Amino acid sequence: MVEQMAEARWYGKLRDGRGEFKSATGQVFGPFSFASRFESGVGTNPEELIASALASCFSMALAARLTKERFVPEWIHSYAQVFLDKTQDGEFALTKIEIRTEGSIPGIEAEMFQRMAEEVKNTCPVSKALSGVQIILRTAMLVVSSETQRMMV
Repeated sequence: MVEQMAEARWYGKLRDGRGEFKSATGQVFGPFSFASRFESGVGTNPEELIASALASCFSMALAARLTKERFVPEWIHSYAQVFLDKTQDGEFALTKIEIRTEGSIPGIEAEMFQRMAEEVKNTCPVSKALSGVQIILRTAMLVVSSETQRMMV
C-alpha cells in the first residue's frame, strides 16, 4: 500500500488569518488565506490543490489506459477546474469539477480517445475519491491553563 501525507497550519481568525501547507516530501508547499480562496489574494487554496491532484492523476491514468491498448502517448495535457459554491443551505461545497484533456497519441482515432478518457474519468483514483470517500477524522486539542499544559488526542 502506498501512503502519502501533507500537513497544513492555520493562524488566526478566518478572514484575517493565514495558513501554510506542505507535503511530506517538501516538494509541494505554499501559503493560503481567505483572500486566496474566496477573493483574488496571493497564495493557493484547497480547490486549486484538488484540481492539481485530479489533473495529474487523470493524465497518468489516461496514459496507462492508452498504453494498455498499445497506444504510446507522446504527451497528455489535462486541466481540472473545481467549482466552490454556496449551496441552498448557505454552506460551501464543491459543486462541479470539469476536466479537459488533450494529447498527442499516434494512431488513435478521436472516438477511441474520447471513450478511453470517459473511462478514466470514472476510474482514476482521485476521481473515485472525489465521488465519495469515507473521511476519517483525527483531532488534537491543546489545553492550556495557568498550571498545566497537555495534549489531548
